[in-house]
Amino acid sequence: MTQNAAAHRLRFILILGTLSATGPLAIDLYLPALPQMMRQFNTSASMMQLSITACLIGLAIGQLIVGPLSDRYGRRRPLFLGFFVFALASLAISLTHSISLLIIFRFLQGIAGASGQVLSRAVARDLFSGPALTQFYAILNAVNGIFPILAPIVGGVLIRFVPWQGIFVLLGTIGLILCGLIIIGIPETLTIAQRQTGPLFDIYKSFGQLLKTPQFTGYIIVTGVVYGSLFSYIAASTFVYQNLFGLSAQAFSLIYALNGLGIVIGSALPGRLNQISAKRQVQVSLSISVLVGGLLLVGANVHFPLVAVAGLIFVLVMMIGLLLTLTTSIIMNLTTQNAGGASALIGLSQNAFGGLASPIVGLFGSASYAPMATMVLLFSGAALALVTRSKSR
Repeated sequence: MTQNAAAHRLRFILILGTLSATGPLAIDLYLPALPQMMRQFNTSASMMQLSITACLIGLAIGQLIVGPLSDRYGRRRPLFLGFFVFALASLAISLTHSISLLIIFRFLQGIAGASGQVLSRAVARDLFSGPALTQFYAILNAVNGIFPILAPIVGGVLIRFVPWQGIFVLLGTIGLILCGLIIIGIPETLTIAQRQTGPLFDIYKSFGQLLKTPQFTGYIIVTGVVYGSLFSYIAASTFVYQNLFGLSAQAFSLIYALNGLGIVIGSALPGRLNQISAKRQVQVSLSISVLVGGLLLVGANVHFPLVAVAGLIFVLVMMIGLLLTLTTSIIMNLTTQNAGGASALIGLSQNAFGGLASPIVGLFGSASYAPMATMVLLFSGAALALVTRSKSR
């Protein structure tokens, strides 16, 4: 690869990785501002939490809209339009004084931000297949994984110097910058000959065709339950480290960032392990996740020390990063057409299981991290059973 080609590839990956992370960034960046926003809107904590839920629902629905539409109209136009709307919604939030309008605009922000998540996967599938696709997703997810590490830190620093509106002005500015980068840095990867034709409603029939593809549905569920494991950890992380182990907010942020780095490392591993089949890597990684879930459950009862719990969780998030890369690659490799629709189903499954896991972990109380460990064990065990059953056919 020439130096110019390598530089072009790096620029393309960085842009695509940033595009794919913008939806989650819209959640992570403003978390430190929630207390200030709650006071200014004179509302309850539950209403502020609803603004997070609205964005998550928007991210799920947006993928179902943008993915199939991109199979008909190409990737570039829906991507540009999505980020233009994302920028407008972000700037509108910075001007609103109503909690109801905040929730509505957050929903729109989620729908628009979904375009980056769904189409980054589809663009990669247009360009690559097989091991090359796995390697590309490994790099893409590693770039993507940096943002959850940096976002709360940036948001926390920003909120010290500017009011909460500054965070959404920043998000709006990021959206507009990405619109420009799409124009200059992202080519159209779906040729006219490859696009879906016929009545507009027919593009949604592709979901049925995809679900009939052998192993497709199984891996869609697997990638969802892996995401469920991730959100089981996220939902419990503050409580586990600050309440149970008595860490300060700063120490918790450090461990949270370290675990984010674990996801980045795990995401990059499949590109280094291409001599082992992707399905074999999935099976081994899920086996390790089951073991970690079981050990955490034991630890919750015999009171493992902080270093043991933190170490087990670090291994878990590494496996999650690896599994999200692998399952995405396997699913997208199973499709020769309708890559946008396939990517939308990945996003729907992940958001659905992630959204399900968070309240369930909280529902079982905060006297122990056993609920988190149980959810990780159940999710990982179910995924392993699905993969093993698929391999035996």
